[in-house]
Amino acid sequence: MLTDVHTHSSYSPDGKSPLADMVAAAKAKGLRYFGISEHFDVDEASRSLYGETTSPFFFAAARALQAAQNTDAFTFLVGAEFGYAEEEAALSRLQELAEVYKPDFIVNSVHIVDGVDAWFPEYFEGKSRNYAYSRYFEKVLKSLDAPYPYDIVGHLGYVSRNAPYADKKLRYEDFAAFYDVILRTVIAKDKILEVNTSARGAGSDFLPNTDVLERYFALGGRKVSYASDAHDTSRILDGREKVVAALKKVGFAHITVPVCGKHILIEL
Repeated sequence: MLTDVHTHSSYSPDGKSPLADMVAAAKAKGLRYFGISEHFDVDEASRSLYGETTSPFFFAAARALQAAQNTDAFTFLVGAEFGYAEEEAALSRLQELAEVYKPDFIVNSVHIVDGVDAWFPEYFEGKSRNYAYSRYFEKVLKSLDAPYPYDIVGHLGYVSRNAPYADKKLRYEDFAAFYDVILRTVIAKDKILEVNTSARGAGSDFLPNTDVLERYFALGGRKVSYASDAHDTSRILDGREKVVAALKKVGFAHITVPVCGKHILIEL
């Protein structure tokens, strides 16, 4: 069964394809479970929540599509990607969003570190590789205690996607102490570790890298999800075969899909 539960439509600021087109493409590609997880990110400088103004329109449109498109062979999940922020006001708004709209699943991601999205060059200015990556991991650790009911820990290693360093690849051995605490916490909290193929030149075909997945498995972690992180119809399912092959080689037997608080196991 094919799954892809971290994607974006044009309801997200960086999404390109309309929501209806994303769902139609997923159905045509034979997915069993397809999830849209629009961005809800907090700008810590202005304390504004990206997606807050569009959320009523997105959830209304998505729920209507869900009712019209879902069959025994196809399940469209209406999710959300929450960009973690430390400020209480921001966390309260995200928690309220979860309570009001009740997404079928929530991807918990870290984008903003030290007040800047770690995708942009500004984040890396004056920072060594070790410091920039360490600050990111510190934020990830805090995000695991987010008060809202998230299901998936999203794109672990995001900071390396657009890093300016000659060696940008994030290896387990270089940040073992951080990784071990993060992975143990994911397991203890019964969350799902995402394998995301939108690596964007991070030195790997997916995030986190295989060595991190091996360590996660060795620690007892078994719940992983596949995500293309597609922002248009063309990237749905992108790189899935490489992810499945890598997961099987490590020893994983299933992909885990979160559906309204339940974890559904799909055999690889």
